Amino acid sequence: MNFKPLGDRLLIQRVEESNTTASGIIIPDNAKEKPSKGKVIAIGSEVEDINVDDTVVFGKYSGNEINIDGTEYLIMESSDIFGLLV
Repeated sequence: MNFKPLGDRLLIQRVEESNTTASGIIIPDNAKEKPSKGKVIAIGSEVEDINVDDTVVFGKYSGNEINIDGTEYLIMESSDIFGLLV
């Protein structure tokens, strides 16, 4: 995949969360919410403090979904990122 975000945008792949609760109840796919964290795949030239392979937290409805080579990604501005998971 050759994709380079422009400006302060990032390419993010959502990190799927567990489909069972802490008590062992299985959550069906239609009841799951979209994950609000993801792995940074590529960054634009104006992005500061975020690197490729960082895991970030963002808003539930942040970014625009795109499909590249059959894989779903999000493109969002760096201001939509709430923080890093370290």
